Amino acid sequence: MNKTVNLDWGKLGFSYIKTDFRYVSYWKDGKWDDGKLVEDNMVTISEGSTALHYGQQCFEGLKAYRTKDGKIQLFRPDQNAKRMNSSCRRLMMPEIPEEKFIDACIQVVKANEHFVPPYGTGASLYLRPYVIGIGDNLGVKPAPEYLFSVFCCPVGPYFKGGMQPVNFTVSDYDRAAPYGTGGVKVGGNYAASLLPHEQAVKRGFADCIYLDPATHTKIEEVGAANFFGITKDNKFVTPKSPSILPSITKYSLMHIAKEYLGMEVEERDVYIDKLDEFVEAGACGTAAVITPIGGIEYKGKLHVFYSQTEVGPITKKLYNTLVAIQLGDEKAPEGWIVEVK
Repeated sequence: MNKTVNLDWGKLGFSYIKTDFRYVSYWKDGKWDDGKLVEDNMVTISEGSTALHYGQQCFEGLKAYRTKDGKIQLFRPDQNAKRMNSSCRRLMMPEIPEEKFIDACIQVVKANEHFVPPYGTGASLYLRPYVIGIGDNLGVKPAPEYLFSVFCCPVGPYFKGGMQPVNFTVSDYDRAAPYGTGGVKVGGNYAASLLPHEQAVKRGFADCIYLDPATHTKIEEVGAANFFGITKDNKFVTPKSPSILPSITKYSLMHIAKEYLGMEVEERDVYIDKLDEFVEAGACGTAAVITPIGGIEYKGKLHVFYSQTEVGPITKKLYNTLVAIQLGDEKAPEGWIVEVK
């Protein structure tokens, strides 16, 4: 496809841009249809849809990257497929076969190939798969029908002026309940985070840290991202809890820390009153890969890690290695990359 788009790749933010095609598939009478690409970016559903009233919906986020030699590759889409199915099971929605999910993503990238930013711009093509409960319904029960769709938008680098550490504050609010939906990617978790986020930003912080809902003593998530810390004895540590969303970026970083940087990796409880065990800290997720944490405010006191102005050396190494893998500059572990042909 030789179409061109008039976009300033260097000035893209993380915002919606209508692209040419999106993939749509419907589930009805116990099965998914074949799915197809459509041009219309409007979704028309019944006013009784469970997605509107009872929050029966989930989503994913992943990216396509252009390599130095012009190829396009997806980063670990099989992991997004698995996580989406985990969300679907939790909300009693039909699962998407993994091949169907990956095929839908590939179709969308190919159809919007001219929106994949060039190598070297720091930009990428963000994909947003989602599943919603639709159809005429009134009672609190699973929907009679479902819609699975994937759309895409070109997005800029998360850090405009280069990677900079930011500060976070600990929230009194809970992101999720102990046995709730914190471990799956459903909209309600994000709706609940809007108010605490706004309060944190008003006080000059990037976002807030959520503690475990049962005891409020352990770090769970950083805004909509996972936390990690580097200890004085060079261990990569990240919290473990059933109410943390399993970040694909986090598990990728754990692998890189162990296999590429030769570090010890621990997934365990991280107590908020023991921050001094870490010399560096960060938040990780699809959008930014890593957001370095300068400091965390807890009970009126700001605990600073490596620096509030400079990124720590291990954090920098982890970031550079993962981005190099995503862009095809570094050999990827088996199965991490799916080339869009």
